[in-house]
Amino acid sequence: MLRILYLAHDLSDPAIRRRVLALQTGNASVTLAGFRRGEQAAAAMNGVTAIELGTTEDARFLQRAGAVARACMNLGTSMRGVVRPDLVIARNLEMLAVARRAVALFGDDIPVVYECLDIHRLLLRNDIGGRALRAAERRLGSEVSLLITSSPAYVENYFQPLSGLDAPVMLLENKVLELDDENPVVPAPRPPTESQPWKIGWFGALRCRKSLDLLSRFSRAMEGKVEIVVRGRPAYTELKDFDSFMRGEPFMSFRGAYRNPEDLAEIYGEVQFCWAIDFFEEGQNSAWLLPNRMYEGCRYGAVPIAIAGTETARFIGGRDIGFVLQQASVDALVALFSGIDHTRYVDAATRIADQGAKQWTFRRRDCIELVNRLSAIANAPETASRNPAQVAAATMEMELNDR
Repeated sequence: MLRILYLAHDLSDPAIRRRVLALQTGNASVTLAGFRRGEQAAAAMNGVTAIELGTTEDARFLQRAGAVARACMNLGTSMRGVVRPDLVIARNLEMLAVARRAVALFGDDIPVVYECLDIHRLLLRNDIGGRALRAAERRLGSEVSLLITSSPAYVENYFQPLSGLDAPVMLLENKVLELDDENPVVPAPRPPTESQPWKIGWFGALRCRKSLDLLSRFSRAMEGKVEIVVRGRPAYTELKDFDSFMRGEPFMSFRGAYRNPEDLAEIYGEVQFCWAIDFFEEGQNSAWLLPNRMYEGCRYGAVPIAIAGTETARFIGGRDIGFVLQQASVDALVALFSGIDHTRYVDAATRIADQGAKQWTFRRRDCIELVNRLSAIANAPETASRNPAQVAAATMEMELNDR
């Protein structure tokens, strides 16, 4: 059985829970260590008790850097009693520093996998700070055996031209983890009755001020013909007035956090559309990502709404599904929904159903294949000795052909 040390930047992040569950399902033994984010509780995980390395805060880079430095100094104590892993996975840049320290403690021949599913804006700056951070990433990642990322646009726009990393790439999309149903089906269209409004779901990590303001103004302009249902974890560092803001909205409602993947069918079943737009790092990470909510919405029959010029728009456009706004404005949204009737909605939802649920899900078979891939890295030193450019090209070609 492959023994994995998984280093997490935020133990409360539901995505960490899903990844650990996927690795366990693939028959790996996982030791989880990482940082608690503020006062948030760690996500509950079956059979796994996380090793807490410290506490970090949102939007406080220097505080997080200090926490990482302290964690590295105390790692010998933190890891006391941990069985030597076969592989270390570092989720995000700060955990790559911890991974280097862990390898030094356990043995220099342990391969490291760098899992980077977001490109922080600090990495993209052209000033001395941005260059220094990229240099740190390049140094810390100089010997990684595999880079895991979730969107081809990250490779095209950052990892190939800017990062300086020279490692094989694995594209691992943010699909819905679904382990029970072997024959999943996308639900049928669910149009509202004549007396009910259309509903747009904005679910997940809530950090985008521009989306919040735009959806507020749009729902008011539609005077109740469209309602916005909001669920997830608000980032109060970005949306300090979120609670009071939502209380004042006549056509928007916040319904709290939810379990992922357990509650997805229920919450997406309440809406017809999925807000798959993010302006948090507009023109950079937000333009390149393929968000969880797009996969979740499509899996459960919610029609995605994207913005032109993004990887999300390119993705759904290539599959002839969803709606793409040409500009982020109230007028554009009003024009879109003024043209949506029962027939147009059913056609859009049917196009998603025709894609099949497997397009949007990460299944038991996928978990096994992922762990087999990681096992090959841990057990085959020749993988690291191959030409990294050749491996990266072959890997990307394989993964993109499978999409």
